[in-house]
Amino acid sequence: MIADLRIRFAVDDEELSRLHTDAFGGDHVPSPWTARLERHSRSWVGAFVGNRLVGFVHAVWDGGRHAFLLDTVVAPDFQHQRIGTSLVAALIGDLRELGIEWLHVDYEPHLNSFYRDTCGFRTTDAGLLRLN
Repeated sequence: MIADLRIRFAVDDEELSRLHTDAFGGDHVPSPWTARLERHSRSWVGAFVGNRLVGFVHAVWDGGRHAFLLDTVVAPDFQHQRIGTSLVAALIGDLRELGIEWLHVDYEPHLNSFYRDTCGFRTTDAGLLRLN
């Protein structure tokens, strides 16, 4: 299945919130994605099959040359079809064109094959502090 990738598309808060709930579980609570993306993100990419949003990723940024990849998600019934890889590649291409020099991503060990092996990120030392 080939998904149509759309860079910096007009986000529907309910649709994107539903995609996150479907993929990650938990209670469905609509989030203000449009305002959040416009305020904090340098770029975002959606994957669509027809009019259905089936994948999403975005990058928040520091206002300079660093961005941070967040929220890579693909609908459960569309996973394992390289949609996630295509989303990340499209985001990387757009960020390069926008002058971003460094793209950071944090992920759990079970996602090594996706981020490191498939998407090309290299492993670095990092720190994490839970604040609450």
